[in-house]
Amino acid sequence: MTQTVSPSLAVKTTTIDARGPRFSALITTLVLILALASHSIWVIAFQLIVFAIGALRGPQFTPYAYVFRKLVRPRLKGAVPTEDIRPPRFAQSVGLGFALVATAGLLVHIPALFVVAAGGALAAAFLNAAFDYCLGCEIYLLLLRLR
Repeated sequence: MTQTVSPSLAVKTTTIDARGPRFSALITTLVLILALASHSIWVIAFQLIVFAIGALRGPQFTPYAYVFRKLVRPRLKGAVPTEDIRPPRFAQSVGLGFALVATAGLLVHIPALFVVAAGGALAAAFLNAAFDYCLGCEIYLLLLRLR
């Protein structure tokens, strides 16, 4: 039996170059290391803004994605692996949550809260950058299966 779906009911998904989020995770790792080393409200606020753009508009609109698109991708060879935008976008939302808590920790003078929240975001970003394992993406897929 063949099943057809009306074009108006079809879910339209956007795909992105799967290498972009890994590059962004590398930059995020470096920014979060700087934030943890300096305890600078400005550094963590910058990363919070990047996460907010990625969560609200999509990771393809972040400044890191722009750098990847203009400087890195033209130098890469081979087929372009793509992935659905939804898991990386969810991962950006998780990062935004960690960055909000880290920022709040600095604003209310609770350095331990800042270190734990920024450290959690750093751990997730490092996993993606070093091992191509997106923790936020895996959580997204787990939540989909549970639903």
